[in-house]
Amino acid sequence: MEESVASARTPSVIGGACIIASVCVGAGMLGLPSSGAGAWTLWSSFALLLTMVVMTLSGWMLLEALKHHDLRASFNTVTKAMLGPRVNVFSNLMVYFVGGILLYAYITSSGLIIQGVTGLSSKLASVAFVAVFSLVVWHSTRAVDRLSVVLVTFMLLSFVLGVSGLAARIDFSVLFDTASQQGHYAPYALAMLPVALTSFGYHHSVASMRAYYGEERKAQKAILGGTSIALAFYLAWLVSIFGNLPRADFGPVVVQGGNVDALLAALGSAIDSERVANTISAFSAAAILSSFVGVGLGTFDFMADLFGFKNDRKGRTKTWAITFLPPLVLSLLFPFGFVLAIGYAGAAAAVWACIIPALLARKSRTLAGGDVGFRAPGGQAAIALVLVFGVVTVLFHFMGLAGWLPVLAF
Repeated sequence: MEESVASARTPSVIGGACIIASVCVGAGMLGLPSSGAGAWTLWSSFALLLTMVVMTLSGWMLLEALKHHDLRASFNTVTKAMLGPRVNVFSNLMVYFVGGILLYAYITSSGLIIQGVTGLSSKLASVAFVAVFSLVVWHSTRAVDRLSVVLVTFMLLSFVLGVSGLAARIDFSVLFDTASQQGHYAPYALAMLPVALTSFGYHHSVASMRAYYGEERKAQKAILGGTSIALAFYLAWLVSIFGNLPRADFGPVVVQGGNVDALLAALGSAIDSERVANTISAFSAAAILSSFVGVGLGTFDFMADLFGFKNDRKGRTKTWAITFLPPLVLSLLFPFGFVLAIGYAGAAAAVWACIIPALLARKSRTLAGGDVGFRAPGGQAAIALVLVFGVVTVLFHFMGLAGWLPVLAF
C-alpha cells in the first residue's frame, strides 16, 4: 500500500514531456510558417529536424553540468561555478533576454487574439491575460504541470481537428511549389534557423525538470519526449499550412512582422471552412497560453535562483514581479512583429541554449566525478556539433538583419 502511494506521488515523465512540449510549441507553431516561407516544405522540415537533434543534445549537456550541484541550482549557479563570473553575467543577460522577449511576444500576441474574439482593447486584453495566467506559475510547478497536460491535450484535439480539415484540402502543387520557377530553397533555410532554434527553446525549464524529478535520467526522457512531440506538431503544421496557403499569400503576413492575427486572417481567407478556421484559432490561443506558462516557469525559477528569493509567498511574489511585469510593460509600450521578436530570441538563445551548454559539458568532464552519473551521449563530436550550430545561428541572424541572406520577395 505504501509503495503504491509513493509511486502515485512520483511525477510522470509524460507530465514533464508535456511541459517541455508546451514551452516549445507556442513560439514555433506560430512563427515558423512565415520564417519558413522561403525554404518551403522540404528544407523547412530538414532545418527543424536538425534543430531538434541539436537542441535535445544541448539540454542533456546542461543536465550533465547540473549533476554537480544541488536540485535548487539553476543556470546562474552552474554557469558561475564552472565558467566564471564574467561568462556568467553575459549568460544571465542572454537567459533573461530570451525569457523576457518570449513572454513579451506571447503577451502581445494574446492581446491581439483576445481583441479579435472579444473586441476588447489589445492592451487591456494583454493585462488581463498576464493577471490571470501568471498566477499559475506563481502557485507551483505542479500547477503548471497540470495546466500543461490539459492544454497539450486540448491542443492535440484542436490540432487534429484543424489540421485534418487543412489536410483534406492540401494541394500538392502548392505544397511542393511546383508552379513556381524558383527552384532554390536551401539558402532561405539559413535565415530560418534562429526561429527554428527558438522553437525548441525549452532550456529555461531544464533545471526545473531536474528539481521536479529529483534526478537526471527522468528529466532526460522528459526532454526527449517533449522535443519529439514538438517536432511532430511542427511538421504536421507546416505541411498543412504550406499545402493550403500559397507562397504569394504570405506577403501580408510577412509585411506585418509575422503577427499571429495576420497569419490567422490569411488562413481564414485561404480555406472555405469556418469550422476549420475557428479550430485553428482555438489551437493558436492554447499554444500561446501553454508556452506562456512554460517559459514563465523556467524564467521564474531562474530569477529566484539569481536573486536568492525564498520559496515562500513573499519570495515568490517578488520573483513574479521581476519575471512578468517588465515584458508586460514593454508589450504595452513598444509592440512589434512576432517573428522579429522570435528571431532576436533565437540569436540570444543560441548563446545560452547551445554555446554555453556545450562549454559546460566539456568543463564537467574535466572535474572530479565528471565521469560518474549522468552524461550526455555523443562524446566530443556532439559537443562540437552543438557549439558550431550555436555560433552559425547567431551569425545567420545578424547576416539576415544586414540583408546578407536571401529574402523571399513577394
